[in-house]
Amino acid sequence: MSSKFTREEIEKELKDILVNDFEIDEAKITPDANLFEDLEFDSIDAVDLAVRLQDYTQKKISPNNFKQIKTINDVICAIEEIVK
Repeated sequence: MSSKFTREEIEKELKDILVNDFEIDEAKITPDANLFEDLEFDSIDAVDLAVRLQDYTQKKISPNNFKQIKTINDVICAIEEIVK
């Protein structure tokens, strides 16, 4: 897999992970959806998501980067930064 992902590819993979692994209704997954308030994530879910995204990108995600993530758009932007 290429080390360069498009924003659309990242968004599609993120949606697939959230729907298939976390059983979140795809209709709730919008750029402004808050992981913790709108999608009912807890800290364990956030760690699980980080691990799945590391598997997807083959890049290490630092805990400090992930602590600042609140929305779906934040996740996509963080992954874009990691895979640059």
